[in-house]
Amino acid sequence: MSLNPGAVPTARSISLAWFAVALLVAAGAAIAGTAAFYELKPLKASGGPTTPMNTSHGPGNVSVTDDVGRTVKVPVNASRVAVLSPSIMDPIFRLGLRPHVVAVDCYSAAFGGLTADYSPDQVALWNLSSSMCVQVGPTLDVEQLLVKSPQLVLASTIISVADVEEISTTYGIPVLILQPPTLSGILVDASILGTIFNATSAASQLNAELSWSLGNATTVQQNLTNRGTNFPTVMVTYSPVPAGSPSPGYYSFGPGTFGTSLIELASATSISANATLPYPELSGAQVLAAQPTFIVYGTGFGLALTDYAQGPDWSSFSAVTSGHAFGLNSNLLTEPDPTMILLGLPALLSLFHPGVPV
Repeated sequence: MSLNPGAVPTARSISLAWFAVALLVAAGAAIAGTAAFYELKPLKASGGPTTPMNTSHGPGNVSVTDDVGRTVKVPVNASRVAVLSPSIMDPIFRLGLRPHVVAVDCYSAAFGGLTADYSPDQVALWNLSSSMCVQVGPTLDVEQLLVKSPQLVLASTIISVADVEEISTTYGIPVLILQPPTLSGILVDASILGTIFNATSAASQLNAELSWSLGNATTVQQNLTNRGTNFPTVMVTYSPVPAGSPSPGYYSFGPGTFGTSLIELASATSISANATLPYPELSGAQVLAAQPTFIVYGTGFGLALTDYAQGPDWSSFSAVTSGHAFGLNSNLLTEPDPTMILLGLPALLSLFHPGVPV
C-alpha cells in the first residue's frame, strides 16, 4: 500500500496493511477461522477477560493455548526470547521482562528498519537497538533469527503459518502467537506471559490496572446510556490511500477486531463495524454517505494530517469541516496491548464525550 503513487511506501503503513492481510491470507484459513472465534467473544461488563487461559505444567516447561488456538509447549522463564511485535514488547516491558529479550522485529532498511514498527519513544524506553533486529518484512529472515539463539519466539499473526512451522518444526524453537483480537484478550495475554515467565504477581497487578480502566469505561458507557446520550458515529483510520491512486480510501477496522472493540467501549459507533472484511478500506463515497461525527486518524511512523488530507473527499467530510477530525498516536490505535487500554481508551472517550469524567 503506497501513500504516494510512485513513492516508497511508509514502512508503518506496510506493516499495518500486512497485519490485516496476515489474518486473512498469510495465516491461512484455519488460523483465521480460529482467530475469528476469539475475536467475536464479547467483553464482560466488568471489563475482565472472557477467554480462560489454558495452561498445563511439566518439568521445566508449560503448555499454553495461544491466541489462534495452537497448544504450544514453551520453556518456563526462557532467558533468550525473540519478540516479533510491538504489541508484545509493551506487556513484556510492563511485566519487568525486558532482560529476557534478545531480538525484536524490524523491516528491511529500505522500509525503515527498527523504526518501521517502533516509535522513537519506544526504542528509548525499551532500550532497543538495530543489533537486535530480526527482519520480518518484506520477508522473514530466519537466519537473522537463528543468530540470536532464542529459546522462545513470541510473535503476532504477521508471521505466516509457513514461517511458524519452519521455526518450530525445522529448528525446534517454540513459537507462541499473541494477537489479542479484543481488549479483553489483552488481559488474557498478560496472564499467559505471567505464567510462562514466573511473573504471575506482576501480571495480576497489571491486569488489575487494565480491569479498572475497562471497568471505568463500561461505567461511563452505562451512565451515558442512562442519560439517553446518543453515541457518535466514528471513523478510525490508520492509513490513507490518496485520491488519484488506483484504489483510494482509508483503512479502518471492521467486525470482530480489537479496533472495533476499542471504539465501542469508548461509547461510539464505528461506520465500518458492519463491513464485510475485518480490516476494510473505505472509499470517499462510503465515508461521505456515513458522514461520521468524528474522524480519528493515526499519526506517527511518517503519517500526518497532510497524508490523510490527500485522501478522497477529505475536505468534504463533515467531521473535517466541523473540526471533529483528530490525530492520535498510531500506537494507541493499532497495537492491541496494555497501552491501548490505559491511554488509548481514555483518549477516545475524552474525544467522543468531552466533559465526561473518564
